[in-house]
Amino acid sequence: MPSSDPHRSKPDRMPFIQLLPNLVTISGMCLGLTSIRFTMVDRYETAVMLIVLAALIDGVDGLIARRLKATSEFGAELDSLSDFLCFGVAPGLLVYRFALGETNSLGWVFVLVFAAAGCLRLARFNVMRAEPDSMHHFTGVPAPAGAGLCLLPVFLSFAGIVDVRAAPVLVALWVGFVGMLMISRIRTFSPKSLRVPRWAFAPMLMGTVIAMGLMFSRFWLLLVIVSLIYLAMLVPPMIKSKGRLL
Repeated sequence: MPSSDPHRSKPDRMPFIQLLPNLVTISGMCLGLTSIRFTMVDRYETAVMLIVLAALIDGVDGLIARRLKATSEFGAELDSLSDFLCFGVAPGLLVYRFALGETNSLGWVFVLVFAAAGCLRLARFNVMRAEPDSMHHFTGVPAPAGAGLCLLPVFLSFAGIVDVRAAPVLVALWVGFVGMLMISRIRTFSPKSLRVPRWAFAPMLMGTVIAMGLMFSRFWLLLVIVSLIYLAMLVPPMIKSKGRLL
């Protein structure tokens, strides 16, 4: 006979497969938090690697949830909170410690701008995710991509291209600019809507081979190239918006 207790309307147990996406999200959050720990002890390369891993996990957890049909409002909110920590707080603190210095109050202002922009970006995403157009494009730079752009000065230094610590003001302005891109109204591409023409199959395969080679030989240069390619992809929508970001 069915239970008459209204507090037992939900089953006491749930399938593990429905919990799996949330476990992946929590793992990514732990990586972001651990990145902050390594930033505090000046182990910047490890801190960056953890943020990159968190970005990869962020792309996987949503895919797992959709494939397993385990999406939920709870999971979506958890993902946004994790993203704010991993891609709003952790990159800003890392750049501040690495290039701006604890005594650079101006730099800290721009770090606050970046973190606040990340928070606003995720709040807007939560509100707009049910809209049909959200499946075809993002409004503004998504949080993981924003974190990558924020860390571009660090990538440049690690790759031996330029030591950005010699120009902290430029780094601070760059961090603020990336924050503005995150809360901008420009349309950026969503991987869900990406369609690859047949003629591009071979170039993409060869590009993957090159990327794998750089990953194990010049990893930081690979991150610089990826960041610059993404930045170049933002130029057409910025031109279309006639330079208006907000």
